[in-house]
Amino acid sequence: METSLFSLWIPIVLSGMALFLASWAAWELLPHHKGEWQGLPDEEGVMTTLRKLSVPPGQYAMPHACTSQERKSDQFKSRMVAGPIGTITIWKGRPNMAINMLCTILFFLIANAVIAYLAGMVIPHGRGFSFVFRFVGTAGILTYGSANILNGIWFGRKMVADIVDGIVYGLITGLIFAAFWPT
Repeated sequence: METSLFSLWIPIVLSGMALFLASWAAWELLPHHKGEWQGLPDEEGVMTTLRKLSVPPGQYAMPHACTSQERKSDQFKSRMVAGPIGTITIWKGRPNMAINMLCTILFFLIANAVIAYLAGMVIPHGRGFSFVFRFVGTAGILTYGSANILNGIWFGRKMVADIVDGIVYGLITGLIFAAFWPT
């Protein structure tokens, strides 16, 4: 017999809040993300140039080609060789930390609700701690541990720390669901 999603609201909420706190700790207290971001040489000069160009908010690639034909051109190839090659994201303004934190909590709650839905289809009431932990923990690791891998592959984002965080988030999710699985 399936376990209803409603009967899993406590582990959904508790694990969502626990993951928000774990995420905060990973970024604010632990050292493994500290070296991921660096300032540009002559940062003020780069910022002044971007201001002068009135670059609107958005995601930019350099060098950039709009079509595959343009990517095959000698001019584009020479720009690729000359470099630099990279991406830049320009924000609209200062990030709204309250909105970003709320969206993070919502992300964890929604992801854990989907994990709960999946687990509820497979795991009946009263199933043992070990089974629930293994199933939900695996689903959590798949969800959180793989979330940024494609960005790492395609955009050069460092991802080892994100994968480690995702494994920890999956294990936390598994532990909370196993501890609060309905009997």
